[in-house]
Amino acid sequence: MSPRYARSFGTFDHAFAMTGAKAFMPPQGILVIAAWFAARGWRVRVVDENVRPVSATDLEWADVMMVSGMHVQHDAVVDVVDRARRRGVITALGGPSVSASPEWYPEPDLLHLGELGDATVRLAERLERDVSPPAGQESYRTAERLPLEEFPVPAYGLIDLDDYFLASVQASSGCPFQCEFCDIPALYGRKPRLKSPDQVLRELDAIVAAGRPDAVYFVDDNFIADPHAARRLLEALVAWQEKHGHPLDFACEATLNISGRRDLLSLMRRARFTTMFVGIETPDEAALKAMNKRHNLRSPILEAVSAINAHGIEVVSGVILGLDTDSRATYDNVCRFIDASAIPLLTVNLLHALPRTPLWHRLEAEDRLLHDPGDRQSNVDFLLSEDLVSEGWRQVVRHAYEPRRLYERFAHQVRDTYPHRLPVADSRYRRSPRAIRRGLRIAGRVLWQCGVRADYRREFWRLASVALRRGDVEALISAALVGHHLITFAREALAGRAERAFYAPPRGQGGDAVARSGGDRRNGTAGTQAAIPRPKDLSPSE
Repeated sequence: MSPRYARSFGTFDHAFAMTGAKAFMPPQGILVIAAWFAARGWRVRVVDENVRPVSATDLEWADVMMVSGMHVQHDAVVDVVDRARRRGVITALGGPSVSASPEWYPEPDLLHLGELGDATVRLAERLERDVSPPAGQESYRTAERLPLEEFPVPAYGLIDLDDYFLASVQASSGCPFQCEFCDIPALYGRKPRLKSPDQVLRELDAIVAAGRPDAVYFVDDNFIADPHAARRLLEALVAWQEKHGHPLDFACEATLNISGRRDLLSLMRRARFTTMFVGIETPDEAALKAMNKRHNLRSPILEAVSAINAHGIEVVSGVILGLDTDSRATYDNVCRFIDASAIPLLTVNLLHALPRTPLWHRLEAEDRLLHDPGDRQSNVDFLLSEDLVSEGWRQVVRHAYEPRRLYERFAHQVRDTYPHRLPVADSRYRRSPRAIRRGLRIAGRVLWQCGVRADYRREFWRLASVALRRGDVEALISAALVGHHLITFAREALAGRAERAFYAPPRGQGGDAVARSGGDRRNGTAGTQAAIPRPKDLSPSE
């Protein structure tokens, strides 16, 4: 099962009521684990508490409850484990958080540490012999990983894809870069592991058969970690989309140096990639050098963003505040960058030190890890004052998500990015009766919520005039959905009504020897109610 995670800028919770979704993305890793155990003859039920809570009936049915989660889900993991154990159900916990910090989890009966592999086999054999809870906690650590090309197709048939804002697929794992704040190389390696293009296409076939969502997110740590493999996959995706009538839009995460690979961007356009998350982090060159993110300096950042936009791909960006190189001028500079880049969606994060990262080790040596952060929103002792960093974060969030500025950035995308996308108006899927009915329902809700009820409705209608003149109703609806969430969530966060977005375990679960880890986003940061759960953080390839 997948525990509940905190809402964030990037989970689009406030758009769910208009789309009919209940959660952001399916728990990719849990679905792989479910398929793997089903292949051994197990009867499996998948419960995602972001869709519905685990019920008493579920616990009565189950012999074993398997849980996976990120650091930000720690409290939810402990809660569901406690519920199962009180019912006498043996519990097994795996995933990235427990693999990185097993000492934080004394509650589960069994721990699966590391990726899908020989430990998974040993765990299965143990449970097939006996499902009685052990006298003391047992741990199973992977020494030999299952090759990614041997992963089963995730068990999409065990969930309702209509419950999710997006579907997801994983094609690779790992990243060759070593950004100071990022835990990807330590957890998954610098040499990318790959699925074959045929394997990915089989998963897309399964997704379409299970529910035909509008979009699929490639949750790879870095889509171009192996550029040659990315090219082979993109060529296969182009052929698949053409064969099936372009039923899906795609999104992914990639490093900014993709802007220099026009061959890959051209293929992405033809495959109908429409959105790309890029960890820009900061426009400050000195800061990028200090965090070992020099690949963001291979070309001017604004030129790189424009190059990606020129292929019809909207950029989503991560921004980090609280860096050692920050000054009082940083916040104004970031606000100017937001305006100049015209990036609509930015995750504005406070720096957080994750276990097993170079940042963690450096701050530990400098005695700047906060082992008991209290009400602070980070486990880092910033060089600037806490009040200055906090107010700087508020300044950037207010600036980015003031409705007029946000809608101006969306208008820029409508004029200068979306026209470059591959036209798919004649798609068999997009003009199907089901798609038309769903589109009309969503459009009606958007018009009522954003065009009538919202206090920013004037900005909505200004964008509508731009989009409708260009005949791009789809762009208007998409921008309105995302915009409504961003505006609403930003207001909640600024008012202190959003959830805490990082986890600091209490003393006794790691003690002073363990810093308190936060979000598990690909860029390794957690902000004040601003970290985005990374779908792959639930993956058994971790």
